[in-house]
This record gives sequence, C-alpha cells and structure tokens, in this order.
Amino acid sequence: MRYLISDVHGCYEEYQELLDKIHFSNEDELYVLGDAMDRGPEPIKVIQDMMGRSNVSYIVGNHDYMMLQALGRLMVEITEENYAGYLTSEDLMNYSYWVLDGGQITANRFRALPREEQREILDYLSEGLTYAVIEERGKKLILVHAGLRGFEEKRPLEDYELLDFLFERTDYRKRYYQDYRKIIVTGHTPTPNIREDAQPLIYRGNGHIAIDCGCVFGGNLAAYCVEMEEVTYVKSRQRWGR
Repeated sequence: MRYLISDVHGCYEEYQELLDKIHFSNEDELYVLGDAMDRGPEPIKVIQDMMGRSNVSYIVGNHDYMMLQALGRLMVEITEENYAGYLTSEDLMNYSYWVLDGGQITANRFRALPREEQREILDYLSEGLTYAVIEERGKKLILVHAGLRGFEEKRPLEDYELLDFLFERTDYRKRYYQDYRKIIVTGHTPTPNIREDAQPLIYRGNGHIAIDCGCVFGGNLAAYCVEMEEVTYVKSRQRWGR
C-alpha cells in the first residue's frame, strides 16, 4: 500500500502511533509532504526515523526550506579568513524568522547532535523531492507541499521553481486541472481552515485532497491510503503554543 502523510511537525508519538495503526511495513510506501520538523516536541526523532526507512519519499516543505536556509549557513566552518564577514544580516534574519515560526525546538535538538548526524540531516532534507506524481486506477495524484504558485494547466511540473511549491496556499474553492483524472494533494494549510465544518479531517473536493489535519495545533495526524482511498487518523497529544 502507498500512504500519504503531511506536516508531522515534530509530533513523534502520534507519527509512530499512526504507522502502527496502518500496519506500515517494508512492503508499503510512504510519501511525506514536507514539514516533519518544527513546533512539536521531537522534530529530530521524526526526521531520523524517516531517514532510516528506504520506503519513505520526502517532499520538501516550507519549514524544511527555512531550516536549510538557516542552518546550512551556520554549518560552515568559521575560519580566520571568513569570520569577520561570513554571516550577513540576511542570514541572521532567516534564522530569526525560522525560530519565530516554530524552529526553536528543532534548533535546540539539532544543536545537541554530533556534527556528522547534523550533516546527514541537512543532506537528507536538501535531497528531498520538490513534487511527486503517482498513479492509481487511471488517476494522477500530484503531491506537493503547499500548492502551485503561478499555476497554468498546460505548464509542465518540471517548469516550476522550488519556491512555487512551498509557500503559496492552494485555493480549494476552485478546480485547477480540468482533467478530472488529475488531483492535487497538499499539506501546509490545516484542513479546519478549509472545511466548512472546521473539523480536523482531510478535505476532498474540486480536484483537491488536503491532508494536513493540524496535529500540532490540537487536531489529527492523518494517513491517506492511495489504493483504498481511506484515511486513518491519530488524535494530537499536544497543542503548539500552549
């Protein structure tokens, strides 16, 4: 079976419970639509678990991008030649934005790791996918983190830039692809902000499937099974910011 999960945001216990609940095995595949880290209590454990599984495909999210922007620069060895002008005001601003948007817990956990493990994590995230397309019974599921900025129906996915997939929220009120066989699957926007009933359940409609059910905000962590078109939920154990 193939499963889709998004926006774990450091909710390691819920993530492990969800994998147990769907009986995830080496015969299955898991696609994670970004933002495994930040906000929740154990972001590094989530990332390292995914890194240790050969059957997990990771799609980069906006928090992954912010982490790479912030920590990628800090990982460079400071020498006598570069110490005076290496870090710029932009580097410091990127780090500040990331920390304020939930990155502090990740930074703290990351700092406690050996240097080699730090590099392995950054390498893993930097090699993540920008998007993925999977097929099932004549349908094409287009997996992205946030959406498709500058969308044009005839524009090939490979013509989009990385940032086009990361930040701009999808307009779930409209159908993007008129071809009903093409469905856009996204995370990034918690589904209580999409659904009319404001419930932390996946949203399906207008050629979209939204699977970020706001676990870190007190909602659910969801796993969508591609073959069965069924969803498994695990209730959040905490709420970020409280």
